[in-house]
Amino acid sequence: MPGLLLIVLFAAVATALSTLPFFQHLSLSPLVVGILIGIVFANTLGHYLPEEWRSGLKFCSKRILRIGIIFFGFRLTLADVAQVGLSAVALDIFIVCSTIGLGLLVGKWLNMDKETTLLTSSGSAICGAAAVLGAEATLKSEAYKTAVAVSTVVLFGTLSMFLYPVLYRNGFFPLSTHEMGLYTGSTVHEVAHVVGASNAMGKEVAEVAVIVKMIRVILLVPVLLVFSWSARSRSESVAADQRRLVVPWFALLFLLAIALNTLLSLSPAVTEPIKTVDNFALTMAMTALGCETTIDKFRQAGWRPFVLALVLYLWLVFGGLLAVKALSWGGLIA
Repeated sequence: MPGLLLIVLFAAVATALSTLPFFQHLSLSPLVVGILIGIVFANTLGHYLPEEWRSGLKFCSKRILRIGIIFFGFRLTLADVAQVGLSAVALDIFIVCSTIGLGLLVGKWLNMDKETTLLTSSGSAICGAAAVLGAEATLKSEAYKTAVAVSTVVLFGTLSMFLYPVLYRNGFFPLSTHEMGLYTGSTVHEVAHVVGASNAMGKEVAEVAVIVKMIRVILLVPVLLVFSWSARSRSESVAADQRRLVVPWFALLFLLAIALNTLLSLSPAVTEPIKTVDNFALTMAMTALGCETTIDKFRQAGWRPFVLALVLYLWLVFGGLLAVKALSWGGLIA
């Protein structure tokens, strides 16, 4: 399968490039570098790609994607949740539900298609590119819609990574270190962005922020189940009495991976190689999606997804700040 080998090559290049100081300074993960390589290829040499190679690209953007989402679960344990308390869980649930709900309203107002709206909203609400990929696998949307949604995540997530530390140090956020960790973990898009932003604000902020962020990742499972049910119920090609809930198997296996990591207390000697494989699998999936994304398709998507992402970003920044302060005023944050 030549297309598969091509994606492996591109993903290896993306992984290598992401270790360079320039990309590390921007906290651009291999996933983001991979989709950029894919997009550049699609709009230059991609026109000359033999048709029989495209099956390999599809395999990576579908099957390899699901494998990557499953392995992502080995980054988490339920003990992480207990460490930050129920207030962090409640905050994450509120942020995820309100952001997706607002996204649906704004998307409808902008006359956007439901798939692009859900992809963009889930990327902002949950865990950036990984959430977009999970939603894409559930909704079975077109590749260019996924790429557009990912690009909004990269844009505003990167902005947060630089903006939050500057505003925090200049007293714009009237929050303690613990509260700032809650705020950063619950409102910044990508895991990599959270790590970059929180580390720039100190170890105490980072320790809380990363755990809160990973709780948001766990919420990907119920969100995907709701997306699956919604997509099935909207289908006009299936009679009402034949409709059934299609459970995304990869989402359940993702949850199983978390449970195994918790119950077996897997050591870093086991989980670190899994994380390495997972990063490469997700990089392959992102690269393949990029290879199916041309400038013409971006034009087809138009400006609306970026307006939606901007509105959601403003909600995360200001709505998230109010939510954290409300918990603090209510005495729910230690």
